Amino acid sequence: MLNTETPSRQHVDLDLYPTDGLVSALLEDQSRAATAVAAAAPSLGRVVDAAASRLAAGGRLIYVGAGTSGRLGVLDSVELLPTFSWPTDRAIAVMAGGLSAVFTAVEGAEDDAAQGAADLRAHAPGPNDVVLLLAASGQTPYVLGALDAARAGGALTVGIANNPRSPLAARAEIGVTLDTGSEVISGSTRLKAGTAQKIALNVLSSAIMVRLHKVYGNLMVDVMPTNAKLRRRALALVQRAAAVDEAAAAVALAGCGGHVKTAIVMLRGGFDADEARRRLAAVDGSVRAAIAPGR
Repeated sequence: MLNTETPSRQHVDLDLYPTDGLVSALLEDQSRAATAVAAAAPSLGRVVDAAASRLAAGGRLIYVGAGTSGRLGVLDSVELLPTFSWPTDRAIAVMAGGLSAVFTAVEGAEDDAAQGAADLRAHAPGPNDVVLLLAASGQTPYVLGALDAARAGGALTVGIANNPRSPLAARAEIGVTLDTGSEVISGSTRLKAGTAQKIALNVLSSAIMVRLHKVYGNLMVDVMPTNAKLRRRALALVQRAAAVDEAAAAVALAGCGGHVKTAIVMLRGGFDADEARRRLAAVDGSVRAAIAPGR
C-alpha cells in the first residue's frame, strides 16, 4: 500500500476528539508538509536551474495534474501574471477532466493515460518548455500519459509525487519526492500531501521568477498593477526600491505607463522612460544590471 494511502497509526479515535483536540491534531499533521518539502530541497534546486534557462529562451511552464494536484497547478499558473507579469500563454494548466474539473470533480478522468497524452500533445510541447507533473500517488495514469507525451516532445519533465520510488518521479527527467507519509484522515491526500505540493509549487515558481529578474532585492518589481490594491503596491515598491517619496514615485510611474521596473530605473539612474526601457531590454529585464555604473 502506498504511504499516502496507509492508515495512520496516530489519532485512531479522531472522531471522538473534542474540537480543540481535533483542530490541534489536524494542524500538527499539516506542519509536517513543510518538513517533507525541505527534505526535497536539492531536487527543487535542480528544477529551478534547469527550468530558468529554458524559460529564458522562450519556453512555457505547463502544469499537469488530476483532482487536488491539478487544481493546485491551475492556482499556481494563474497567479504568475499578476505577481510577475508572466504571460498567460506561457503558464498553461492541463487538468484531467478539463478545466471545469477545477469546480466539479470528474470521476474517472484521472484513469485515462491516453487522454493525458492527448491533452498534453495539444499544446505541442518543445525543448524549451518545462512540464510540472503532479500526483500524490505518483502513479496516476492521466499524469503518466502526459509525462510520456512531454518527453516525446523534448520538454523538461518534472515529476512531483508524495510517495518514494514512484513511477512519476522515476520516469521524469527530474523527480521530486515530497514524502508526507500517511494522512491523519487516512487516504485524504488533499491534506498534507496537497499542502506539500502547494509549498513546492510556491518555491519553484517563485525561485524561477527570481532567476528571470522578476524580483529586485526581495521586491516583486514585475507586478502588474491591474487593480487598486496592486496600484498601491506598485507605488510602495517604487518608493522603497528607489528611496524616494510617494510624490516622486507617482510621477515616475505616470511617466512610464505604470511599469514598476522602468520607474525604478528612471529614478535610480536619472534616466527618462525611453532610456530606462532600453537599459532593461538590454539586460533581460534585470533592474540591478540596468542601473549598474558604466552600462
